[in-house]
Amino acid sequence: MTKNISDIAQMAGVAKSTVSRYLNGGSVSAKTKQKLERITREAGYVPNTFAQSLKAKRTHLIGTIVPRLDSFAAAQTMTGIDEELRTAGGRMLVYNAGQDPQREIEAMQDLARQKVAGIILMPAQVTDEHLRAAEAAGIPVLLVGQGSNRLHSLVYDDYRAGLLMGRHVLGMGHRRIAYLGVTEDDEAVGRRRKEGFRAAAADCADCDISYYESSFAIGDARLAAETILDECAPSLIVCATDNLALGVVKTAHLRGLSIPSQLSVTGFGGYEVTAIINPELTTVRFPYYEAGKHAARSMLKLTAGEEVERLTVLDVELLARESVDNLNKPSV
Repeated sequence: MTKNISDIAQMAGVAKSTVSRYLNGGSVSAKTKQKLERITREAGYVPNTFAQSLKAKRTHLIGTIVPRLDSFAAAQTMTGIDEELRTAGGRMLVYNAGQDPQREIEAMQDLARQKVAGIILMPAQVTDEHLRAAEAAGIPVLLVGQGSNRLHSLVYDDYRAGLLMGRHVLGMGHRRIAYLGVTEDDEAVGRRRKEGFRAAAADCADCDISYYESSFAIGDARLAAETILDECAPSLIVCATDNLALGVVKTAHLRGLSIPSQLSVTGFGGYEVTAIINPELTTVRFPYYEAGKHAARSMLKLTAGEEVERLTVLDVELLARESVDNLNKPSV
């Protein structure tokens, strides 16, 4: 049977207030502390740290708002945050926003009411309403993946990611290209990656690049791929995320197209599955796990009143693999 504070107090022969002080790090005698340590350990008592933090109006909880729970990027980032916080004695409280900006704002308001020490937010976009909610929260708010000059932000170099990918595929001889992106309301994925890719293609006089848009869903990417293949018959489809690339790969297989000899495909993200599928997907790796650890360290500093860089930009890495055909190779 689960023990509560009253049970522990009775077993120790002390008042409930004494047990409460001990559990909250208050002043108790050395003898009483030793007794309570032993009894709570033997009884298997686990204190409700969340309730304690609310009562004390101070908490080691960090609220983390993610766009979706089934995202590889979000999962890796949360793992990094959780591991770093646990090492420092903190905890993470996760809210799933379901890719809904209004739910992100409501989550910030709710977390502030629950008196978390700070909020790590992974938004698809940052609106004025987001900024107002962050200011009203009255606690540190750290953005991950998107940036704002009004909040501490940790971002990836999405522009460089697009630039690296553009230079790579052009260097492999591809000139008839389709770029499958997402809404430009998403500053990082929808806009910056595309801008980097366009910059790489700017000096290529004989390039024919068509731009398309999809949601983040694999199913929508499959439908977009049908349209792309019907309209422009590219030698290569560059996808703004690895999930979009997986949707394109599925459509190619259903159409009997061989990758990469009949259609090359690339993504962005560096998801684990991209190294398992055949052929392995050419992509750009984003350090999601490392970003999570960095975000947690920054948040702990902010909650302690320490200085933190307003903007941190994390580098990315091109993973040149098998899904892009080398059109420069001599024909046999």
